[in-house]
Amino acid sequence: MNLQNRSYQPELLDGENIPFEEIKINMQELNVINTWLGGHKITLNGFKKLVGNRKSVTVCEIGCGGGDNLKAIATFCIQHNITISIVGIDKNENCIEVAKALFDSRMNTNWIVADFATVHFKQKPDIIFSSLFCHHFTEKEICFQLKWMKENCELGFFINDLHRNGFAYYSILFLTKIFSKSYLVKHDAALSVAKGWRKTEWISLLEFADIQHYTISWKWAFRYLILVQHAKRN
Repeated sequence: MNLQNRSYQPELLDGENIPFEEIKINMQELNVINTWLGGHKITLNGFKKLVGNRKSVTVCEIGCGGGDNLKAIATFCIQHNITISIVGIDKNENCIEVAKALFDSRMNTNWIVADFATVHFKQKPDIIFSSLFCHHFTEKEICFQLKWMKENCELGFFINDLHRNGFAYYSILFLTKIFSKSYLVKHDAALSVAKGWRKTEWISLLEFADIQHYTISWKWAFRYLILVQHAKRN
């Protein structure tokens, strides 16, 4: 695999008519990967930087998948006495069903089955984020996503996504071949790395989207945390 340039090969998860049980297994394994390889820690890092000392917050994840990132944030908020309202958006109805099962029905949650680009909020969420979502798209689509996220949040937004790197590619290829029970994960995990962006590419994307104030932080294991905070909300 030549990783000098990013891959545009479609992932199986982007296809249609995937059985619910296969989606469920895929989402469960992504939760394990996020837990053990630091994905949830990165998501919480971005969330904590934006929430600050607030004791009430509305958080929206676009491309929320099985909801494991939102669950990690909700658990943190419960532990720190932060009142949280959750919005999860994903165009795959099966992913939303998996996400719903993670949450107590008494929690303030709103699940939306739709392409995020079609969603219009009556009241903007405080924080919007995405995790392992951006690499599914083209540069043009990501620029639209960046603008959409900026325009639709009150405090700011962050992105947690993959760094295109040879060691990361072959490591996840080996690990999923040995341990994964999901044909989706076996096919998509390493491909996702090949579809990721490097820091210089993120800088170009952000600047093309007319976003001037941001931070890009490299995180283990081979992820970038991109954070944009609205200065007027500080």
